[in-house]
Amino acid sequence: MATIYDDEKFYSAYSQMTRSKLGLYGAGEWECVKTLLPDVSGKRILDLGCGFGWHAKYFAQKGAKEIKAIDISEKMIQKAKEINDDRKILYSLYDIESFETDANSYDIVFSSLAIHYVRDYKKLIGKIHRWLKEEGTLLFSVEHPSFTAEGSEDWCYDESGEIRHFPLDNYFKEGERETTFLGCKVKKYHRTLTSYVETLLECGFSIAGLKEPEVPSYLENLEEMKNEWRRPMMLVIKAQKG
Repeated sequence: MATIYDDEKFYSAYSQMTRSKLGLYGAGEWECVKTLLPDVSGKRILDLGCGFGWHAKYFAQKGAKEIKAIDISEKMIQKAKEINDDRKILYSLYDIESFETDANSYDIVFSSLAIHYVRDYKKLIGKIHRWLKEEGTLLFSVEHPSFTAEGSEDWCYDESGEIRHFPLDNYFKEGERETTFLGCKVKKYHRTLTSYVETLLECGFSIAGLKEPEVPSYLENLEEMKNEWRRPMMLVIKAQKG
């Protein structure tokens, strides 16, 4: 299962990001995500695209009964086991799109900034609906459609190199985008806000929450965050089964 996250150059750069070093405290969207998170105490949780395992460890500390945390990257899984191990967490190497499990298995399915790497969003949402118990919760974050639309995911600059604005183009043309992230070419999939929401409704979910995270005050002075108030970079959706 080849993935850019196992590339030495990419992984090294990713490991130096604020969210990689500080965990949830360094993730700009976490305070927003946390407001939508249901009570995890006693719950069985599936974490799709667990990365370094920061969310899985948080769920364990908050009383979750069991967490199945999967990621396509061997390096991510190895690091998660090193820094966020817990007897209630089972870290496993899986591709989100090919992962399967029994119906009605989980109370909560969670995913942080991974679903925009998934080619067939509708198929995944249909499977998640089956995996969830009745009244179960799907909570996920993705890169915002206005951020992914044009493709480059970079600002427009003036002649002196200063930021002018962020480009919005080809919004309604959904599909594959190739962008540069941490100095490497990365493939993602752009979808409109309508597609994200209507697919959930078509698959039997109701929408329980939708937010566009802003950078929390304690991170806004970081160099990497100082311009993030100028554009919506992320989208968080909470959906309910039944």
